[in-house]
Amino acid sequence: MKLSKLDLSNVVAIAHSEGHLQLLLDLGNELEFLEIPAPVEAFEGLQHLNEIVAEVKALPSYEESIAMLPTNSSMANAVGYDDDKNILQIEFHNGAVYQYSGIEEDTWEDLHQADSVGKYFNEKIRGKYQSERIDDDYC
Repeated sequence: MKLSKLDLSNVVAIAHSEGHLQLLLDLGNELEFLEIPAPVEAFEGLQHLNEIVAEVKALPSYEESIAMLPTNSSMANAVGYDDDKNILQIEFHNGAVYQYSGIEEDTWEDLHQADSVGKYFNEKIRGKYQSERIDDDYC
């Protein structure tokens, strides 16, 4: 028996139709749809694997209620904004997720549309608003 290491973390969804395994992959800045000829058993096997992994892997302790948008930034993977609560959420490249309170919608729009998200963040947000780290890796 030959074992192969798998990383299925980019697989968003799977389906099976007319003899093809269908995969939706998250490539970071876009989604890609693939069709691979495969029996329905391949689809069923992946579903079963997902059930096993889901039982073992604990979900994060916080609910990500803020919709996150991927960003092309050397500082952050994604940014999001809750306009009801005026909270900016940033997922940094190191995995840390922070929420910033009291962010006006204009500031959010300026950040989201900035040529450099990191530069705008450092000049207009960092150290000027109350923040809280919310990811699980925080000690």
